[in-house]
Amino acid sequence: MEFIVSNLLSETGLVALLYLVLSGLYLLVLPALVYFYLKSRWYVVSSVERLFMYFLVFFFFPGMLLLSPVLNFRPQRRAI
Repeated sequence: MEFIVSNLLSETGLVALLYLVLSGLYLLVLPALVYFYLKSRWYVVSSVERLFMYFLVFFFFPGMLLLSPVLNFRPQRRAI
């Protein structure tokens, strides 16, 4: 146990932990926030904001691909 704690507190361990946190943020957390932002604003945006949305999708594309099989934001059926 002491070996694991001392390894995590070393410089190499901290750099590895930083890479793990940043990759999780880039691949999971921020794309999920982008998905919910797109869902809430898609039909009411201005042209400049839509350009910003396209930039976010392009920038977080790898994470969007990872999350796309589990998220479903299709429009609800209309009651006729």
